[in-house]
Amino acid sequence: MSLYYQDDHVTLYHGDCLTEHREWLNADVLVTDPPYGVAYKSGGMSNSAHTARASIANDETVTARDSALASWGRRPAVVFGSWRQPRPAMTQHRLIWHKGKALPGMRTSAWYSADEEIYVLGTGFAGKPVQNVFRTENRQDGANGLVRETGHPTPKPLALMAWLVEKCPPGIIADPFAGSGATLLAARNLGRRAIGVELEERYCEVIAKRLDQGVLDIGALA
Repeated sequence: MSLYYQDDHVTLYHGDCLTEHREWLNADVLVTDPPYGVAYKSGGMSNSAHTARASIANDETVTARDSALASWGRRPAVVFGSWRQPRPAMTQHRLIWHKGKALPGMRTSAWYSADEEIYVLGTGFAGKPVQNVFRTENRQDGANGLVRETGHPTPKPLALMAWLVEKCPPGIIADPFAGSGATLLAARNLGRRAIGVELEERYCEVIAKRLDQGVLDIGALA
C-alpha cells in the first residue's frame, strides 16, 4: 500500500482512501466515481475475460461514498452515483451522463438504463452555462468498448471527465476512487494537477499504463 505512480501532474496511491492514503484531502476539488451502493456485477458476455463478472469493492452500500464526502466537507465536489440510492447530502445540482450507444445487455425489462447521475456539491464551478446532460457515443461493452479497452468494469469516457473538470474551480483535483483513471487523465490533459487513490492494485496498473501512454485524445463529443 504505497505511492504507485507519479509524474509532473499526477500522483497515484495504491490503498484505502478512507484509512491509509489521506493525501487526497489536501486537494482543492473532488471529482470521483465512488461505489454506488448497488452491488454491481458486470456481465460476462461482451466483456474481456479480465473483467468478466467483475464487481466493485465496497459497493453493497454508499458507506464508502458518504465517509469520503464527510472527510471532504463542504468543498466543491463532483460525484457519480445512482438513482437507486439517496443522493449525497448537500447536493446542489444533478447532471446526467447519457450513454448514446448503451446496450440492453441480458435484461428482459421493457426499458434499460442509458444514463447515470452526477452530483455537484459545493460552489465555485464556472464557465459558460450549458445544459446539464452530456451525451457520449462511446460503447462501454462489446469488442471495441471502453471496458475491454481499459480493463475496468465501469470506465468513464475521457470526454465526459474533461467536460466536468473544465467547470471545476482552480486547484488540485482529487479522485480517491480512481478506478480506470479517467479523472486523472482528463485533469492532466487539461494541465491540472491531480491526486488519486485506488484500492485494487490491478486497476492501479491500468491507470499507470494509461498515464504512461500519454493519452491526449479526450474522445469525440456528441
